[in-house]
Amino acid sequence: MGLKNPIHPEGTYYLTLTVVDWVDIFTRPVYRHIIVDALAYCQREKGLILHAWVVMSNHIHLIASAAEGHTLSDFLRDFKKYTSKKILDAIKEVPESRRAWMLNRFEYAGRHDPKIKNYRFWQEGNEAKELVTHDFARQKLDYLHENPVRAEWVDKAVDYRYSSAIDYAGGRGILRVDFLS
Repeated sequence: MGLKNPIHPEGTYYLTLTVVDWVDIFTRPVYRHIIVDALAYCQREKGLILHAWVVMSNHIHLIASAAEGHTLSDFLRDFKKYTSKKILDAIKEVPESRRAWMLNRFEYAGRHDPKIKNYRFWQEGNEAKELVTHDFARQKLDYLHENPVRAEWVDKAVDYRYSSAIDYAGGRGILRVDFLS
């Protein structure tokens, strides 16, 4: 995680995961579904406690913590590795008008990193901010849910399918949410 924003085991964090070069990949449902499926799997199998989430066109925001015996650092490592591979495979397999351009961007981003074999999909790091006060947590929750409204995709946050806004409004979204207290 780096020294700038260390992740403590018992903390609840506001996380931002960004695609390299801010490539707008999550405009297509196939790639959003990979993210949603991976989050659901991590909730079931990796101890991810998801308090809030949103998938934007080129990044995702999560408010998350880890169940006892698990760590957010391990989740982030595994999630990014898995989703990178699945999304890159999907880019190669499904009809994609931007295939060559995207693969070129992702290959270039990983070219000089010895940890990367072929492509870097996610930017390095995870912009982790620990939610230590109720006011800060509320600010991040509101920001996360209002992101699709600011992007002018929907008029009301609850209308955006790839977010937990509906859950906080009393409905049921596509992922299980453990509400912030």
